[in-house]
Amino acid sequence: MSNEQDGRVFPAPVGRDLANGRHLGYQYRVEIKRMSANYPEVFARFYDLIYSRVRDGVDTEFYLSRIEKMTGKTLEIGAGTGRFFLSALNRGADIYGIDISSAMLGVLRSKLSPAEHHRISLQDFTTFRFDFGFDLIIAPFRVFMHLLKKDEQLLAVDNAWNHLNPGGTLIFDVFIPDLKQLITGLDALTDFEGEYEPGKKVRRITSTKPDLLNQLIHVMFRLEWDESGGRKSAEWGLPLRYFFRFELEHLVERSKFTKYDIFGDFEGNPLRQDSKEFIVCCNK
Repeated sequence: MSNEQDGRVFPAPVGRDLANGRHLGYQYRVEIKRMSANYPEVFARFYDLIYSRVRDGVDTEFYLSRIEKMTGKTLEIGAGTGRFFLSALNRGADIYGIDISSAMLGVLRSKLSPAEHHRISLQDFTTFRFDFGFDLIIAPFRVFMHLLKKDEQLLAVDNAWNHLNPGGTLIFDVFIPDLKQLITGLDALTDFEGEYEPGKKVRRITSTKPDLLNQLIHVMFRLEWDESGGRKSAEWGLPLRYFFRFELEHLVERSKFTKYDIFGDFEGNPLRQDSKEFIVCCNK
């Protein structure tokens, strides 16, 4: 999760991922390192606009309601530009946030008063350190899927346990893989288009390709936006680790946690055949 562990995009011959030799069908490769979600500055710039449409309302009330129940401190891992963090802070929560992306934290810092800047820091899931404990630690919106290796997944869960007060809770979510989409991938799907300023549009185009052997989804985002009388674009690729139910159970059972639940949606319902989410709640 540190800066030297980013996923970096490099030019490559058409149709070949030089990281693992698999045919991809588009021009990029992802250098698979450890946790890689260090949003480039241009993507951080449009993050709030895009995810206010494609994500808000899905998980917001779930996490905010749990933060509001806390009398002690809360830590958000992957605080980003403050989608949860700001709402919780404005409602009186004693919340702290970490992220590995300096660009994302820069956006968040610009929204905070200087007196609150101490609440956010550039740290990662596996090695973050605080000299106080938390009643609640959350890693919302697929943060855990950026942990690509088994050892760092276990380190992350145990690091959260180390920082929880007795009776505290760790919550993270990952999606349940859609096997058909996983295998076929997405081919240049426009999943967002809108105005970021009056008369100026931005569009996001997403492509995915699977690496079934390593249980990864290679994601390529392309942004196109109007600026300075012309059209600009940028691309960014990264790998995501997908999970299955019993794999998550084995992971938690190998960790320091002895009590946990896995729910199937953000309303706290049990897993069903039509569930789309794994909501993992680990109790200390």
